[in-house]
Amino acid sequence: MTAAPLILLKDIWYFALPGAALKPGGTKAKILLGEPVLFGRTKPKDGGPGDVFAVRDICPHRGVPLSEGSFDGQEVQCPYHGWKFGPSGQCTHIPSLVEGQDFDIAKIKVRRYPVREQNGLVWIWMGKDEPDQEPPGLPELPADLRPTLTKAMLFPCNMDHAVVGLMDPAHVPFIHRSWYWRTGPIKLKTKAKEFGPSPYGFTMKRHKPAITLAYRILGAAPETEISFRLPGVRIEHIRIGANSVWNFTAVTPIDDTQTEVSNLFFWTTPWLGLLKPIALFVMDHFLGQDRDILIRQQRGLKYDPTLMLIRDTDTQARWYYQLKNEYLRAREEGRPFVNAVKDTVLRWRS
Repeated sequence: MTAAPLILLKDIWYFALPGAALKPGGTKAKILLGEPVLFGRTKPKDGGPGDVFAVRDICPHRGVPLSEGSFDGQEVQCPYHGWKFGPSGQCTHIPSLVEGQDFDIAKIKVRRYPVREQNGLVWIWMGKDEPDQEPPGLPELPADLRPTLTKAMLFPCNMDHAVVGLMDPAHVPFIHRSWYWRTGPIKLKTKAKEFGPSPYGFTMKRHKPAITLAYRILGAAPETEISFRLPGVRIEHIRIGANSVWNFTAVTPIDDTQTEVSNLFFWTTPWLGLLKPIALFVMDHFLGQDRDILIRQQRGLKYDPTLMLIRDTDTQARWYYQLKNEYLRAREEGRPFVNAVKDTVLRWRS
């Protein structure tokens, strides 16, 4: 089976950034799906955390990015002529207007993007209409839990290639090699995992992982479940007795040729905080190895080759393309999404 065309979904929630990146009264400009977006967090008078908002990062007057201006915790001010906009995108003040002039300021707006903040994760809806679903969040995660480790890296490729690389089970022994892990000759073992459908995606069902150094650190007899859902969210839930670790990875398109891959960890075991410096080093190394092979892939893709997907190794990638196509068709036809993934066992060597 060959790979499907590269298409970016719009009417769906994307992970945007960690909530900790927005302090009360702070802003952050990003490009998402080729659109300039200004994120901000209001500065509440009662001293609370403030509300996150997102607006198009372009002043409708002369096109200057609003992020080049200032934010007082309540309103963004354009640096060119001082126009002000609230978190809803509504223009609130035009300094040059003279009292009594016949001009309806209420008609001036910048686009507001719906956002949600859950467990320290900020999600954004880039579709034309208001969202008709809620962000995926992290199943079983305590409401007050926030990410302990955060790492983001820019991949110079289309989102599809980043997602397929993320779920590819066969590349690990060839790409993720280092002086501290997988040294010496490559030795492949046969793997067999049970999969089944889950909301807008699929899940590798809970199982006892092969014992590696990472799992030994967490404790005896761990169990793990790995789920993927559109548009590009992978969640690994590792359960060790009464404690849990969640490895959250999100693939968010900057545009057609650049993608941000974010990796965040949540855990309920306090002593794991002692390992943060080591964990951050490993996260940076692993993401860097994935990025490096995708950079090398781009050298071949510029010749527009036909790409292949084989069973069972690439079945997860095939599911991803099928899910995307079904999501697009369901939105266009105004009908419910139908997940074609069935309970099955996939086998490969890695």
